[in-house]
Amino acid sequence: MSITPLMPVYPRCDVRPVRGDNCHLVSEDGRRFLDFASGIAVNLLGHSHPGLIGAIQKQADTLMHVSNLYGSPQGEALAQRLVDLTFADTVFFTNSGAEAVECAMKTARAYHQHAGNEDRYEIITFANAFHGRTMATISASNQEKMHKGFMPLLPGFRYVEFGNLEATKAAIGPHTAGIMVEPVQGEGGIRVGTEAFIKGLRELADANDLMLIFDEVQCGVARTGKLYAYEHFGIEPDILATAKGIGGGFPMGACLATEKAARGMVAGTHGSTYGGNPLAMAAGMAVLDAVANDEFFAHVRTMGEKLRSRLEQFIGNYPDLFVEVRGLGLMLGVKMAVESRPFVAHLRDRHGLLTVAAGDNVVRVLPPLVITDEHIDEFMEKLSAGAADYQP
Repeated sequence: MSITPLMPVYPRCDVRPVRGDNCHLVSEDGRRFLDFASGIAVNLLGHSHPGLIGAIQKQADTLMHVSNLYGSPQGEALAQRLVDLTFADTVFFTNSGAEAVECAMKTARAYHQHAGNEDRYEIITFANAFHGRTMATISASNQEKMHKGFMPLLPGFRYVEFGNLEATKAAIGPHTAGIMVEPVQGEGGIRVGTEAFIKGLRELADANDLMLIFDEVQCGVARTGKLYAYEHFGIEPDILATAKGIGGGFPMGACLATEKAARGMVAGTHGSTYGGNPLAMAAGMAVLDAVANDEFFAHVRTMGEKLRSRLEQFIGNYPDLFVEVRGLGLMLGVKMAVESRPFVAHLRDRHGLLTVAAGDNVVRVLPPLVITDEHIDEFMEKLSAGAADYQP
């Protein structure tokens, strides 16, 4: 038998973590790594946060799963908290980001079709977006590398250049149900939508009775220095998908919506066996206990500004390697003049620094949001050493 027990869909590296220590990971062979990847923007409280660990342990000792056939005191409490903190009036809990996006897309279609407009099903999405790995979410992306081997795609999506408001307007037609955008593209290379673009999408949605969906799976939950990135742009979406950081490492996500947007999501239209289970709700509540306050948001912004400033000063020393720094808060990207993936591997294997490659030859810098000045110093030391001995 030649296939590995773990289906070989990931080209896994040689780092094999077995323990977390705040902003560091310790591998099976005892090596210590500075984790500025955070499980791809998931471990926002680091790896040993007592509040998160304690909440999960306490809930595991009490009740883990009952299904959504019964009332959910835990789910109701977390949903109410998210409603109080955001634009939303209602929440559906999921197990992952892709499921949250699926729920968001179904909500947008149901908004029209529940009212009898069954020809309104298309969703406009943007080039280089990443919305997940299900059949619907890969169909929502224009990236051929995710399509290969899984054709035919699901119909109902139109792709437009990210940031191009005129092209978005031109793509709207009689079948359009909504517009779905990452306000900060993650996998696509840490591209931040301009205020004019994001506000323009809101105006187009309003003018054409479309649902505006924000995919904040990666950029949400304090990552950009606000609870959700839409707050930077002075507008609100109709529907928002969130995951990754919302569980702090425990698998969970959510689809948030206004009452108007959710008018078609009635009993029997959607479901999830595990979504909203008491363990996930405990994790989500502990995360919000830690991050949903002005002091924490200010910390993220301060650390983000310090890290960005250090990076911008540093990259000038290596004009043949680095081009620019992008991002918001602690969702930063360093665009390289060379391919980024080998450099990410070099930092990891030679210097014990974990980052994440992204599109457009970008190195994603996604540290835990609890980093301190000392972690930034360590990061810059390792990055500097890595750049100094790197041979593209």
